[in-house]
Amino acid sequence: MTENFPKLRVTVFGGSSPKPGEPAYQEALQLGKLLGAAGYAVLTGGYMGTMEAVSRGASESGGHVIGVTCDEIQAWRPAKPNSWVHEEHRCATLRERLYALIDGCDAAIALPGGVGTLAEIAAMWSQMQISPAQARPLILVGSGWEIVVMDFTANLGDYVSEKTRSMVAFAPDAPAAFELLLILTSNIH
Repeated sequence: MTENFPKLRVTVFGGSSPKPGEPAYQEALQLGKLLGAAGYAVLTGGYMGTMEAVSRGASESGGHVIGVTCDEIQAWRPAKPNSWVHEEHRCATLRERLYALIDGCDAAIALPGGVGTLAEIAAMWSQMQISPAQARPLILVGSGWEIVVMDFTANLGDYVSEKTRSMVAFAPDAPAAFELLLILTSNIH
C-alpha cells in the first residue's frame, strides 16, 4: 500500500468462544497477521474469541486495530476491549455496533461463529442488496457458512436473485480468504 491512499478497512466478524491455542483462535490469529502485515486497518467487535485473535495478529504484525464495543454487551456479559485494540469506537446499543462494523469497512470477512455472526453476515448482505453502489467484498470462511448460504438459497431461491447470491464469496480457510480479499480489493483506493 502506498502512503497516497488511506488504509483500507476490513471488518472481521466471528465467534467469541475460541480460546488461545484452539484451532479457530489460531486461524483468526493468522488472518489478523496477514491483514496487518498487508497494511489493512482491521475492525473487530473488540472483545474475546476470534475478535481478540484477529486484533492480536493484526497488532503484532504492525496493523491498526479498531475495536467496536458496546454498552449493551458489557451490561450483559462483563467484558472489556482486548489488549490489542488501538482505537475503541464505543456504541450504546448492539444495533449501533453492528452497523458501525458494516458501515465502517471497505470489505468484510466472516470467520465461523454463532447467531451474532450470522446476524452480522445477514445485515451486511441485506444492505448490499438494497444499495448495490455500497456493495463491498463479503467473504465467508469455512464450509459451515457455505452450507448455510447454499441451503438457504436452494430452499428459498425465488427470494434470492443471482445478483444477490453473487455478492457473497466463499473461502475454505483464512489464508484463502486473505488471497481472495487481495483480488477483490485490488481496485479500491
